[in-house]
Amino acid sequence: MNRGVRGEKIFFDKKSRAYFITILEEKMRQFKQRLLAYCLMDNHYHLVMQNTSGKFSELIKQLNGQYGMYYRKRRGGIGYVFQSRFKSTLIQEDAYLQMAIIYVLLNPVRRGLLVNPWDYTWSSVNDYYSGCSSLLVDNKYVEELFETEENMKLQLQEWIHLELPVRHTRMGDILGDETFLQGAKKTYDRRKSEDALATHRMRKNEYQFRNMVDVIAMFERDRGIKIMEIDLGSHRGKAMRAELLVLLRDRAGLDYSEIIEHPLFQSLKYSSLGQLYKRAKQKIRGKNG
Repeated sequence: MNRGVRGEKIFFDKKSRAYFITILEEKMRQFKQRLLAYCLMDNHYHLVMQNTSGKFSELIKQLNGQYGMYYRKRRGGIGYVFQSRFKSTLIQEDAYLQMAIIYVLLNPVRRGLLVNPWDYTWSSVNDYYSGCSSLLVDNKYVEELFETEENMKLQLQEWIHLELPVRHTRMGDILGDETFLQGAKKTYDRRKSEDALATHRMRKNEYQFRNMVDVIAMFERDRGIKIMEIDLGSHRGKAMRAELLVLLRDRAGLDYSEIIEHPLFQSLKYSSLGQLYKRAKQKIRGKNG
């Protein structure tokens, strides 16, 4: 879960919500993660997902970063849009996973927005038992988890006034029984030990690229300007955009289809990015040479 800075509204109309879902779908494919449930509220969002590729944190950073740029382009202002750190809970499978999914789907009901969770547009509730395969969530897996639509509906009724039995531990928040908790503790301790002994042996390709948000932050710090403040009508502004293009390609590892989605580059043609990159790269080499 993540929310807007100081609890401020981050989803302000249908278009903003639809855009967030579009990039969420893109990032789920890119990082090969499995999404089981989601719910967008005005000032925060919830996701229930399986960290199938081990890239959960990277996915959330890029999701927040890309949506943050879109938000600033439409709403103006400067600074971060989301809290600096998302909140996550490790969830045990089966009954506890059902609890988490139900809890997320009930968010609009708990906030008093409506009585029937099936009437809410901006959650995954209507992806289940629809007879179709969802492009975003693994609805078939969730349907098998609950076994029947009636069982899901019953739990949605029963959990309206209940809270999740989340355990707050030194490993983070955990939703599960005592056996699951002890297993998580052993895994946590083993990984800490392995990390301490093997940090220098980490595979190079795991650290080949930096997070997009970090690359942009570095660019803004070095240039002394926020990227959404760049004047693209000036020669200097266009030159700075070209420099950022090189950084996003070389340091963040983004391809042109990803870069063209960012507000700063949306006025350009996709076919022009390759030549723009080459020219900017040559200028940078000339300065360094």
